[in-house]
Amino acid sequence: MTKKEYKFNPRTLTYDVITMPFRARFYRIARGAIVAFLFASVVNFLFSYFFYTPKMYRINKENNELVIKYSLMQERLRAAQKTLSEIAQRDNHVYRSLFAVDTLGVEGIYTPYPESKYVRMERDHFASLMIGTWSQMDDFARKLYLRSVSLDQLQAMSMDKEQMAASVPAIWPINKKLLRGSIGRFGGRNHPTLHVWKMHEGIDLGGRIGDPVYATGDGVVKSVSTMNGYGKQVLIDHGFGYQTRYAHLSRQIVEPGQRVKRGEQIAMVGNTGRSSGPHLHYEVIYMGHPVNPINYFRLDMSQQELDEIIASATATTYETD
Repeated sequence: MTKKEYKFNPRTLTYDVITMPFRARFYRIARGAIVAFLFASVVNFLFSYFFYTPKMYRINKENNELVIKYSLMQERLRAAQKTLSEIAQRDNHVYRSLFAVDTLGVEGIYTPYPESKYVRMERDHFASLMIGTWSQMDDFARKLYLRSVSLDQLQAMSMDKEQMAASVPAIWPINKKLLRGSIGRFGGRNHPTLHVWKMHEGIDLGGRIGDPVYATGDGVVKSVSTMNGYGKQVLIDHGFGYQTRYAHLSRQIVEPGQRVKRGEQIAMVGNTGRSSGPHLHYEVIYMGHPVNPINYFRLDMSQQELDEIIASATATTYETD
């Protein structure tokens, strides 16, 4: 159906009827709409290129706020890391020194998380800022956990510090006057009988067969046995994560389960097992790992003090459990 339109005719001074097909009218309307849309798009593009739209202004404001928040977070992280470092310094060099215990280590605590943990942030406009900040936070969280475990351990130790002070292996296991030769060092060395490079998990103290061997801290005898390499040996559990081993003995004079006191004789120096001469192989084991026994000797202890400790232990009798 066509729609009538009228056009003024100047010749006749009347209005003539003009009819336009629907299709032509539709095309004219569609063309006009397309032109209007393109014009509006160009105007919108030019306006948004040179001027901020309300939406762009809002997005830009949110991005700026995000950058500010991350900057503040990094400042707080740096302050927290500084405080944590000060706590770690006191923990390792003051608190643990007072208890004569080694620095605590937790496996993997200093190993960064894999990059796959942050892969979701890589496509973000602020990827470097976000990944860097979250990586620092994860590192801080791991170190904070380590310090928390360490201080919890020290707190438990402080609740019975007198017992712990007597349990930590802190004296020489033999009379220093009877020491012969130099001390066989702790750590990697060329084995004197196997002639291979091997970890030496204790120290060697030269002596004569039959020289007395003393417990270096209060504890309970865990085992009295003969082992390949060690020969006759005694293993004492001192509690608080400490154990000591005395090997290459000629004679053991304690029994498993027996309570011993620091300075009490437990064995005699010998040459049993894989040994190249009479000596005592002495180990300190902390939390299942061998540590250097030299670090636990009270170097300021006089021979008289040591003799008094030995005499006191000799006068004390402990029954087995």
